[in-house]
Amino acid sequence: MKAVKRVIALVLAVVLCIAFAACGTTTNNTSSSATGSQESKKATSDAAEAKPTNGKLVMATNASFPPYEYYENETIVGIDAEVAALIADKLGMELEIKDMEFGSIIGAVQTGSVDMGMAGMTVTEDRLVTVDFSDTYATAVQVVIVKEGSEIQSVDDLTGKKIGVQENTTGDIYASEDFGEENIKRYSKGNDAVAALAAGIIDAVIIDNEPAKSYVAANDGLAILETSYADEEYAIAISKENTELKEKINKALGELKADGTLDSIIKKYIPEE
Repeated sequence: MKAVKRVIALVLAVVLCIAFAACGTTTNNTSSSATGSQESKKATSDAAEAKPTNGKLVMATNASFPPYEYYENETIVGIDAEVAALIADKLGMELEIKDMEFGSIIGAVQTGSVDMGMAGMTVTEDRLVTVDFSDTYATAVQVVIVKEGSEIQSVDDLTGKKIGVQENTTGDIYASEDFGEENIKRYSKGNDAVAALAAGIIDAVIIDNEPAKSYVAANDGLAILETSYADEEYAIAISKENTELKEKINKALGELKADGTLDSIIKKYIPEE
């Protein structure tokens, strides 16, 4: 009988040991699982904070503004395209250019669908409400295109005339203020405004000097007034929230100015007279 009791006691002891061992294993597994979950959450958080990019610098432009941006076959070329490519190279990124209506560029930058807007764009108070701008990289002059022999001989003669402009440009803004909305005819592209002038639909076109020279060279019977309409400076539009990109772009522009690269690109497209 004592022998039987000893066997029973031994069996109970073994069962209890197994039970305690099992409990200990379960506790360890639970602890390990919780730690893994925390590490997983931390990794996810870190990845979200890192916000990796695809290595592209996306630029919005309006590629009908020679010599700053225009098509050569299927490729967008020009001053802005070359400068942007060099900026992207300095940032260790690949440039991607998106062609769109000029009036859509600021919105694209503001919403983050592109990284920057570069389209012979002047800094204005209205634009600064929604986006920020880089340092200036080029200067420009607004001029007036008329038909040869036109009675319009100076800016003062534009009063009461039908004036064509590219919509949402500074030429549009300035002309609307100076000559009244009722006298302004807006076009989505500068060459559309010039075509309207050549056809006698409007009396004059206000646009930047460099594209004006290209348009006049391509259309017989047009001329640029000797007196300029307005002086302005070009800069790159950047989201107000992307201060890091603005700093990097300004640094790259500073280097391109310092080593003469920027000046050589502009002279390549705009030879000194």
